Amino acid sequence: MLLNLTDVLTSEGKSRIEEVDIEMTTFESRMGSFPITEKTPLHLEMESAGSGSARIKGHAVITQQMNCDRCLKEVPVEIILDFEREVFSPEMMNEDILDESDIGVMDGYQLDIEVLVYNELLMNQPEKVLCKPDCKGICKKCGKDLNEGECGCDTFVPDPRMAVLKDIFNANKEV
Repeated sequence: MLLNLTDVLTSEGKSRIEEVDIEMTTFESRMGSFPITEKTPLHLEMESAGSGSARIKGHAVITQQMNCDRCLKEVPVEIILDFEREVFSPEMMNEDILDESDIGVMDGYQLDIEVLVYNELLMNQPEKVLCKPDCKGICKKCGKDLNEGECGCDTFVPDPRMAVLKDIFNANKEV
């Protein structure tokens, strides 16, 4: 969806508030594809910041389905998008002004809402997703979810510093 910003970019002191529906249904990145289950409209406050530029403040709440990093259960994750950025008219665009996050956000005098939301979601992805803070994960041997109970697998891990002694005893063992 494109939002025309001609009036804000060309008129000194002009401001505008918009509520825009987010059309995105899944978030796809190198980390995977995550369905979006809930979303609020994107609240935008746009204000002229001088000739050919505008400040944009935005707020939205998006809930997407992700997998727990320990037990792999599907978990709803709420991501709050609160951002502020400056956009420029085509006449003001140059190498000095642009950074990587601005690429594709403006199409002439139009703001591309989908690219803006995608960039903000990408920057706000959680580092670790857990179904609950004390999630026990899955068994390394059998794959059973340890939150549902113990699996009975032998989880003894010998101390690697003692490996030399183990080798000596195994070498002198009579068959």
